[in-house]
Amino acid sequence: MANYISVSALNNYLKRKFDADIHLGHVYLKGEISNFKLHSRGHLYFSLKDETSVINAIMFATNASALNFEPKDGTKVFAEGKVTVYEASGKYQIVITKMQPDGIGDLYIAYEKLKKELEKQGLFSPEHKKKIPKFPKKIGIVTAPTGAAIRDILSTIKRRYPICETILFPALVQGETAKYSIVENINKAQEYDIDVLIVGRGGGSIEDLWAFNEEIVARAIYDAKVPVISAVGHEVDFTIADFVSDLRAPTPTGAAEMAVPNMPDIFNLIENYKIRLQENINGKLILYKKKIDSLINSYVLKNPLAIYEVKEQRLSLLMDKLSTLISNKLELNRTKFANLINSYVLKNPLSFYEKDREKIDLFKNRINNAIFNIIQSKKIYMDNLKRTRVLINPEDILKDKKKIYEIMISKLELLSPLNVLKKGYSLTTLNGKCITDIRDVSVGDTLNIRLNKGYIDAEVKEVKEK
Repeated sequence: MANYISVSALNNYLKRKFDADIHLGHVYLKGEISNFKLHSRGHLYFSLKDETSVINAIMFATNASALNFEPKDGTKVFAEGKVTVYEASGKYQIVITKMQPDGIGDLYIAYEKLKKELEKQGLFSPEHKKKIPKFPKKIGIVTAPTGAAIRDILSTIKRRYPICETILFPALVQGETAKYSIVENINKAQEYDIDVLIVGRGGGSIEDLWAFNEEIVARAIYDAKVPVISAVGHEVDFTIADFVSDLRAPTPTGAAEMAVPNMPDIFNLIENYKIRLQENINGKLILYKKKIDSLINSYVLKNPLAIYEVKEQRLSLLMDKLSTLISNKLELNRTKFANLINSYVLKNPLSFYEKDREKIDLFKNRINNAIFNIIQSKKIYMDNLKRTRVLINPEDILKDKKKIYEIMISKLELLSPLNVLKKGYSLTTLNGKCITDIRDVSVGDTLNIRLNKGYIDAEVKEVKEK
């Protein structure tokens, strides 16, 4: 009978074989990362592939924490580790212990790092972007003096806008010293009276385009006084220069198209403006002609004296009315004046004096009689005092007054309601008013109760009749 074994046993056997093989215990691979996944615990799961093959890979968190770059799909790397079998699935994989990007990967890391730094510093901010002029007179071009890029730019500008002048600032656009050449020519272009500057080159690999990813080039573009259009590589290529420029073109030809208008379009625009201007002028002329015709045919111009006649008639009416008012006023004043002249007072001025003199004499006699009567009464009183011989003791008078005072106090105390309080009675008031009936209070009212000594504030809890 055949000796059957389990799947687990087979996978375990294969795993031991892989682990025992010295050639698989330490391998060096290069490939491109795909299907990248970061586990919540920090482990990295991905595949390494080349043009024809692929292998599963895992890098545990302890080794992944030592990486100096951020792995992602498309990153080409050099990996070091061991090949083993994962028993649960029976698939072989490489367990990576060390990993670093290859040359292109290093450039990509540097590119992303510089991009983040410059973006954080505000070099890409929209508020710093300068507007591209619609009708430039002179355009500067910083690129290689030979090649497809300069030919495409010049031919496009000549075809679209031949009246524009172009100035070439020849620069190295590839190699170690290219960044210095580009910066030098950008700065030199600021000395010329140009309206816009195109900076770029044709397509190529990331290494070929790297001069436009340098920080000094980015800052030279940012500091430029004139608007800058970047034209680096093909449409899919993006460089730091594209982000910092005032306008990014997909290609050098596209940069030329963005820099200048198209002459046929301008002619069409001018023609449209001419038509619209002519229509506006004709409209204005028709409007003003109507206004002039209206004025010519107006009643005022045809009968210019009509306005004067109406005003003259109104003036005559006002003058007649004013004359009448003045005459009436003069007549009224003449009447008043005549009445004054013929008045009794003016004719008999002493009559008022005589009338008042009689009143004065009458008052004078009354006062004299009153004074005489007062003097006489006082004289009689004094004579009676002199005849009185009764001697009065002042102390007896004081005693009598004191006795009378004490009697009055006793009577007041008997009548005082406060005297009743001493017997245990009280005086109840509500809002300063004495309470004599339960209908005067309601539940919740605060009553003031006065006793012989002191006051009590009480709240009404219940009201009931006897």
